[in-house]
Amino acid sequence: MSDYGQGPTPRPWHPGDPLWGDPYGAYEPSPDDAQQHPQEHPQHYPQEYGQYPQQQPQWDTQSQATPAQPPAQAPEYGAWETTQTGSPTTSFPAAGEYGTPLADHPYDGSAYPGTYAHVGYAPQSGPEQTAEWQLPPQKPGPPDEPRPFDEPGPFDEPDAPETHPFFTDAPDLHGEYGDFDDAHGADRPGKKKKKKRRSGCAILCAFVVFAGAVAGGGYVGYRYYENHIAVVPDYVGDGTGSVTLTIPDGATLSQIGNILKQNGVVKSVDAFTAAAGSTGIQGGSYTLRQHMSAAAAVALMSSPSAQNALVIPEGRRATQVYAALDKYLGLASGTTANATKSFDLGLPPYANGNPEGFLFPSRYSISKSSKPADALAQMIRQAQTEFAADNLSAQAQAIGRTPYEIIIIASLIQAEAHQAQDFGKVSRVIYNRLQQQMALGLDSTINYAKGRSTLLTTTADTHYPSPYNTYLHKGLPPGPIDNPGHQAIEAALNPTPGNWLYFVTVKPGDTRFTDSAAVQQQNVVAFNQYQQEHNDQ
Repeated sequence: MSDYGQGPTPRPWHPGDPLWGDPYGAYEPSPDDAQQHPQEHPQHYPQEYGQYPQQQPQWDTQSQATPAQPPAQAPEYGAWETTQTGSPTTSFPAAGEYGTPLADHPYDGSAYPGTYAHVGYAPQSGPEQTAEWQLPPQKPGPPDEPRPFDEPGPFDEPDAPETHPFFTDAPDLHGEYGDFDDAHGADRPGKKKKKKRRSGCAILCAFVVFAGAVAGGGYVGYRYYENHIAVVPDYVGDGTGSVTLTIPDGATLSQIGNILKQNGVVKSVDAFTAAAGSTGIQGGSYTLRQHMSAAAAVALMSSPSAQNALVIPEGRRATQVYAALDKYLGLASGTTANATKSFDLGLPPYANGNPEGFLFPSRYSISKSSKPADALAQMIRQAQTEFAADNLSAQAQAIGRTPYEIIIIASLIQAEAHQAQDFGKVSRVIYNRLQQQMALGLDSTINYAKGRSTLLTTTADTHYPSPYNTYLHKGLPPGPIDNPGHQAIEAALNPTPGNWLYFVTVKPGDTRFTDSAAVQQQNVVAFNQYQQEHNDQ
């Protein structure tokens, strides 16, 4: 700012500008207009600076009177001279070129570059009468070169390019004044907002959420329609053909319905569970028909004829299973035993062709027209299913045993333990004796070797020549001695902690365990006394 409150140092105006000669934009009349209306066009200069006459001279074309003149002096400081000969005249620089300050002025151009005198109109006073009017000194700015009035000067800021749609013919996407982001819906004119760009990830996430909601709603709606509105799919009639299925022990009605649906017996699980209601269906093997109505399937599985199916209890030996199957199928004795020698029953390789231990105890619904080999194969498949459910291979490996050794130990436990709380303890005695390289000395192994079942074992029996005689041979017998169930297998995998080495069942419900041979001998005496008393009775 200058000392007088002006902006940057004024530039010389081009003579072609209609306001040339008046930096304040005062009205400058044309010569003809000034002569015709001398009182209507006075010079308008600010009075607050105190540098100009309080009253401007008036033009008087009639009297040619000369108003009071300022003292005559030579043009200084680049002043402009105006010569009056009865009418306003064109002004020319008094010295130097246009816009060049006079060098002899006390405030020369070097001190105040770009400062110029102001020129106005003066009334006619004679042929040689002149009037010199000057602006007060101003703070100098950088010198300007003469230039046309419409060219930018050194202090001009370049105009910003127009981006409004009115000037660029671009489509106005934000209305006349741009986006409105004020809290009350109003915005300042000219303010524009940046367009928000939605990322592809956000759009994808929104789509996934929307699709999940639609899918979830559709599934819920479908289930509601299926359960409350739609008719449950079901077959009609008693079905045709024959199919044998195995139902695991403890299976729920929904699990049984799934097995029946997968094998084509019933059309839907919901129809079967609705028909069964609260009817209890035991695990076992069933011979059913395909495409049966749910009600017919439930009736057949719960009928007395189905309940008279072949049942294999825990601890039965293979020879006992063969005899039961011959009787059930109405075959001659030995028919099923001979079938084991000529048919592939699907035994695992480590069984060495011996079905003992793999005829899983369960309830089997076997058709009267079934072949013995087919019935045995069904039992073996059931055993492998149960072993897998017990995770037999992995658990056996975890305790350093093979699956076949676990089955053998389980068969010994099944034969020796008579109460549920004794299974884990009997298992611990077997493991402790094996660890100390002691003979197992189990009477059940002698009975198996001799093909009998008795509680009385004599001294001669303990010398019976057989690899299954655990009085003569240390370690496990060469194979299972019966077909164990789940409880015995679980005890073989997880024996009860203890240091017992001996046990004996003195009487039903009284099995005594000890790690002392002397105490064991006393328990044996008690057992013999009990047996003697009951044999005498």
